[in-house]
Amino acid sequence: MKIIGYIVQKEFKQIFRNKEMLPIIFIMPIIQLIILSNAATFEILNIKFSYVDNDKTSFSRSLIDTFDASTYFNVQNEYPSNKIASAAMLKGEVDVILEIPQHFERSLIKEQQTDLAVIINAINGAAAGVENGYINQIIKNFNTNARAKFMNQNASIERPKTIEASPSFWFNKTLNYKTFMIPGILVLLVTMITLFLSGMNIVREKEIGTLEQINVTPIKKHQFIVGKLLPFWILGLALLSIGLVIAKLLFNIPIIGNLGLMYFYTSIYILVVLGIGLFISNFTETQQQAMFISWFFTVIFILMSGLFTPIESMPRWAQYINEFNPIRYFVEVMRMVMLKGSSLADITSHIVKTIIFAIVMNVLAVISYKKVT
Repeated sequence: MKIIGYIVQKEFKQIFRNKEMLPIIFIMPIIQLIILSNAATFEILNIKFSYVDNDKTSFSRSLIDTFDASTYFNVQNEYPSNKIASAAMLKGEVDVILEIPQHFERSLIKEQQTDLAVIINAINGAAAGVENGYINQIIKNFNTNARAKFMNQNASIERPKTIEASPSFWFNKTLNYKTFMIPGILVLLVTMITLFLSGMNIVREKEIGTLEQINVTPIKKHQFIVGKLLPFWILGLALLSIGLVIAKLLFNIPIIGNLGLMYFYTSIYILVVLGIGLFISNFTETQQQAMFISWFFTVIFILMSGLFTPIESMPRWAQYINEFNPIRYFVEVMRMVMLKGSSLADITSHIVKTIIFAIVMNVLAVISYKKVT
């Protein structure tokens, strides 16, 4: 233990002497958390909305005003024809075109039904889906109000009975996207910083030639590895603490669950990341190589982790691959514990799988590490 303590002491001195590494460890995560938390959103705002009104009645004008009153749409121009409006969309001037047909009001009053044509720029399919949802909701509300107005004008007509649903939003009552995103962004920061630093730190020893000097000392392999990676395990927990403080003070993110449980799982997860970092460093000779390989796998794991895209919407083969994605389990645990207050029993399966990942990756890393004796 004394030898490991000396190595840990040496590592901390080396980390805090490196002026280039300190901003990466402490300043970059804070800036990333603040920026990403405000930039990563599922809401689509300032949608460029234009229309073609072939009816020119009070009902068509009222429908346009309904879109104008929405905070999501920015009503810009009225076009005389669909051809001109479509040309504007080709130029990127319009995101959504609403075409109101002739006799819109008459059909709605006499036949109680009519059609509307909506053209949506779907280059970004996810954004187009959200925009379509906004449009359908606005048209649905307009239709309800129009029917109510018509019924009031014709009191003799029996009003149809309606069913009203009262939603109750659990775990995120205000539907604030930051409440959903910030736990995942904390996972992103802890993963990237610990992985990159642990991998590059060992490779840096190769570049400056000190690794060969350590290899010929009586220090055993497990002592060197534990002493080398333990500081980054501590730094990973420190990064989580900083992130939780920022999330609470700046964004008022609820932390309902047990903090001890959160740190317990994180301590296991960081072992997985450190094992991956050591494994990568064993097969690289420069920090640039280690950074490139780490970034390659990290991007894949993050994009498939459910941080931005629901895992349930992925193809079946991607869901099978995700069973071996440790970041996926960390994202789920953070959201479950922070927002739902999940207990140890609720995340037992996640803990077991993460322990297995940690054992496998660290065993592979130790086996692949070659020490000259």
